[in-house]
Amino acid sequence: MKIGIISDTHIPSMGAEPPPQVKQAFQGVDLILHAGDIYVQSCLDWLGKIAPVEATSSWLGSAREGATRVGVPIVVEAGGFSIGLVHELILTGMSEDAYAGVIGKAFPPERPLMPLLEKIFGKKVDIVVFGYTHEPLVEEHQGLLFVNPGSPTMIGQVRKMGTVATLELSPGKREAKIINLAALSA
Repeated sequence: MKIGIISDTHIPSMGAEPPPQVKQAFQGVDLILHAGDIYVQSCLDWLGKIAPVEATSSWLGSAREGATRVGVPIVVEAGGFSIGLVHELILTGMSEDAYAGVIGKAFPPERPLMPLLEKIFGKKVDIVVFGYTHEPLVEEHQGLLFVNPGSPTMIGQVRKMGTVATLELSPGKREAKIINLAALSA
């Protein structure tokens, strides 16, 4: 199973729809996960023409996001794995946002992650997909895969072609890859 992962689209402030390169990056996906900062339903509808979409909202969901099919946080069962989907990954004891290296630093092997993730998602998960930082990340900690696809439309708070991710799932195997949209043709 192949899954497209996207977050922080910021539509319509970053454009009427996601960049056309997203369609190319997500060619052949069976499912799309959107990790929040969606704002309008039309963004999910656009992605839904590529593949079915599951989405979560940011913590500002009730105040700013108009997309109606989103929840905070959710678990998606796909390809034999449980995937926790949340916009901002906030873990007790992690004193900064979840940038590269931060999770491993805050959670060495003797400090278990799963109990905190069970509190967030209501059950054990195998993979955690999140957004918020606009910085792509693929890391494994304590047997858990963490994926942040970055933002397709905004890097470092600047409107710029960014990144998405794909996740390939097969029995006993999970592999995430970051895709730089600027390297794809429109």
